Amino acid sequence: MSPQRPQLRIRVALSPGVALGPGKADLLECIAASGSISAAARQMRMSYKRGWTLVDDMNRAFKSPVVASVAGGVQGGGAMLTANGKRVLALYRKIECQAAQACDRELAAIARLTAPDGEGKSAPK
Repeated sequence: MSPQRPQLRIRVALSPGVALGPGKADLLECIAASGSISAAARQMRMSYKRGWTLVDDMNRAFKSPVVASVAGGVQGGGAMLTANGKRVLALYRKIECQAAQACDRELAAIARLTAPDGEGKSAPK
């Protein structure tokens, strides 16, 4: 069995302690698809509170919000990516793609050095 191809995981440091990474990008995609922070959080197997906290962190990190939400009620609530949120997500995905392309040879070299199923030899004692 050949080893799984190594994958890059990119985190963009926005400010000290605040980053945009694959989890937040996936959350934005789930919100766009479902129209709901709670549904997106459930899909990602996280609590609504965690999903809302991540959205709030992102909204505070950018000059304008990335997610707009409407409180529940008779009509029900919802959430959607703002134009800024769509732009941030698109830029992040582009960064991921360009980084993976730029590192393709190095990732292939690492793949050739990787033991199948992570079962390499132990370091000498």
